[in-house]
Amino acid sequence: MLLEEIRKKIVDYGNQLISSGLTIGTAGNISIYDPETGYMAISPSGIPYAQTTPEDVVVMDLQGNVVDGKRKPSSENGLHAAFYLEKPDARAVVHAHSMYCTTLACAGVDLKATHYAIADTGVATVPTVPYFTYGTPELAAAVRECLRGTDSKALLMANHGMVAYGDSLEKAFAVAMTCEWCAQVEWRAMAIATPNVLSDEQMAEVIEHYKTYGQAKEDGKKSQGYFG
Repeated sequence: MLLEEIRKKIVDYGNQLISSGLTIGTAGNISIYDPETGYMAISPSGIPYAQTTPEDVVVMDLQGNVVDGKRKPSSENGLHAAFYLEKPDARAVVHAHSMYCTTLACAGVDLKATHYAIADTGVATVPTVPYFTYGTPELAAAVRECLRGTDSKALLMANHGMVAYGDSLEKAFAVAMTCEWCAQVEWRAMAIATPNVLSDEQMAEVIEHYKTYGQAKEDGKKSQGYFG
């Protein structure tokens, strides 16, 4: 089976999408990009995560062609490909309809630096992509256009949800978790007062500090981030 280990990892993290509360039902999707083949493996469309097997995961090229797999790929495969085409360091993408990120995206409220943990995204404000129908080339194009203008590891999508990427699935998932936690903090702060948002200068200092955060691992890499 082509990209077998990658497909197994997508199954594992699909179940974590549910257990972490990042999404419900069959909402959301996960992909991993393999630079050696130029293919991405992506979760299938409409199959509950607990029922998904590695054989259900679909392997595609970045032009939308199925290379291996008998299932229909996620309807957001074009959105995932946009990350790999636009960001050379992207190796995995996590898209979720997490409650608080989605709430802000539906209210037209940016995900801001109410808490410094947003530094996991690499920016002080996570940008929002305008609304387009899910699974369409128009949405994928809008995401790619937004990525061109930001260093953020995550995006909100208006009236839809959130999406995050990283140089591994572990990091992409950690960024998604951080965004959801920060969105909940922002929402709760808005419920009692006007949030005290950290300045760009304050966040630049935090982002610099994050470069040495955590324990170095055997491969020389650092911890995944605030949630990893």
